[in-house]
Amino acid sequence: MSTEAKGAVAFQHVFKAFGPKQVLRDVSFQVQPGETLCILGRSGTGKSVTLKLLMALLKPDQGTIQVEQDDIARLNEKGLSKVRRKMGFLFQDAALFDSLTLYENLALPLRRLTEKSEEEINFDIDKALGNVGLRGDQAKMPAALSGGMRKRAGLARALVLEPKILLADEPSSGLDRITASEIDELLLRQKAEHRTTILVVTHDIHGARRVGDRFAVFDQGALVAFGEVGEIERSENETARKLISED
Repeated sequence: MSTEAKGAVAFQHVFKAFGPKQVLRDVSFQVQPGETLCILGRSGTGKSVTLKLLMALLKPDQGTIQVEQDDIARLNEKGLSKVRRKMGFLFQDAALFDSLTLYENLALPLRRLTEKSEEEINFDIDKALGNVGLRGDQAKMPAALSGGMRKRAGLARALVLEPKILLADEPSSGLDRITASEIDELLLRQKAEHRTTILVVTHDIHGARRVGDRFAVFDQGALVAFGEVGEIERSENETARKLISED
């Protein structure tokens, strides 16, 4: 892959190990602006580490990770903060602050990272919660929310700063099929209306095939297949073919 990567996100020859365990081995791929990439693989194959590297919570041992031309491994904290502002994060457990109301959970990043007035913050929160069907639940505590509501609330917080890039770690984990489909719909709408670039780590093949434009399949730390669903189905790699199958 050329070092003149033009994608929204680009991994170039990335290696990452924890002690003797090599978690990622020579991983290269690129995600285009407005594209949804679904990252597939069995547990422990480096999928979540890939997201943590992209968030700069970890640094690669070798290789470069670019977010809109910024090599994030070389940025100082000020530069990283600027890049992170472009990204929203939907964590597997929604990662809401249990001691804060839903409103306060969404207000926190707006107050910390913007100079918006309280009136503007109120508008943004109302809009974000409305987009995920939680407009009337601002005063609720996270403990009062169902699993599906928590996930939608986490998505609203991830999107309240209107990021260019959304990272989602197992967005349908623990949800029934109907609720998982609602999360899929929200991701599809976000991409359609805002041309958001989305990276999704998931074990939900049904949902992945619904929302994904392209797929990255990891096995034992290596990227063993990359492309559209038909390309993965025709891959020479048996693990990739099995993972993309809905059977």
